Amino acid sequence: MSRFVTLAQGSGGKETQEILEQLIFSSVPDALKATPRGLGIDRPDDAAAIRVGEEYVVVTVDAYTVKPHVFPGGDIGLLAASGTINDVLMLGGRPMAALDSIVVEEGFSRSTLDSLVRSMLGVLIKEGVPLIGGDMKVMPKGQVDGIVITTVGLGMAKKPIIDQELKVGDKILTSGYIAEHGATILAMQQSIPPEDIDLRSDARPLTGLMLPLIERYGDAIHAARDPTRGGLAMLLNDWARTSKKTIVVDEASIPIRETVRRYTDMLGINPLHLASEGVAVLGVEGALAEEVLEFMRGIGFTDARVIGTVKGESSDGGIVVVRTLVGGLRVLVQPAGEIVPRIC
Repeated sequence: MSRFVTLAQGSGGKETQEILEQLIFSSVPDALKATPRGLGIDRPDDAAAIRVGEEYVVVTVDAYTVKPHVFPGGDIGLLAASGTINDVLMLGGRPMAALDSIVVEEGFSRSTLDSLVRSMLGVLIKEGVPLIGGDMKVMPKGQVDGIVITTVGLGMAKKPIIDQELKVGDKILTSGYIAEHGATILAMQQSIPPEDIDLRSDARPLTGLMLPLIERYGDAIHAARDPTRGGLAMLLNDWARTSKKTIVVDEASIPIRETVRRYTDMLGINPLHLASEGVAVLGVEGALAEEVLEFMRGIGFTDARVIGTVKGESSDGGIVVVRTLVGGLRVLVQPAGEIVPRIC
């Protein structure tokens, strides 16, 4: 155990999983890990669910610290609202309300603050999600890096989507190109104008995708998540570990825009480690996967792909294997270390 907290422990990879296990999961008594008749940290996910009558209340909380605060494709306000809505959706919930907590540094530009809040509210208004409460603090200059926005999302679900329920034969689908948010933020942090290399964040709410899918194919969706911190690599490793399955993905099928691939290759960064903020990854019953794929494309997600298969039970607690472009096989391990600077 390290003596001090490191940036790697907040990057969403292996170290984040380890510190959460040490700080939280191993310290909470088993009797308190699960919410009453629901889903809690006994099954860690980006949201939790409490059963109330015949339905479930879905709850999520997240803090957004991205720097720069404004970037091609969005800003921290849009990111906070979209991310919270998406976390409710990925657990199978219909977003119903949100709360926010804004911590801003003394001397922060008032016009920028106004713009960021308008952006956050604009997403909530467009999606019909009421803002029902919140908090605001101003910290002395130097005690917070500009602005931090924390949001809480509330929703209702008839049946939560629990990622540990992947089955042998399930197909892994992605709704579109991955790694675009992470690549865009990284370019700006490296002082490379994203417009020079045609990069743009994919941050957006996924209500228009998930609600129709849940309504029509809810029983066939065995896992759902957006690949934010730690990217697709961490998401798939989480699913393999918690379901104790072997997942095989085809490198050629993973949708990565050529500009993103060129940029990440130039920096020596694996795009599978980079965050997406407007993409869903789904584990779908194999027999219905092609039908679900065509449905996704028919409602506007034309870049959706089948990228892999759940092949079987894993004797070592879960593993992800990539079939490479040249036909070989390699293990896709959890991201480790400081993957990239703060991107969400």
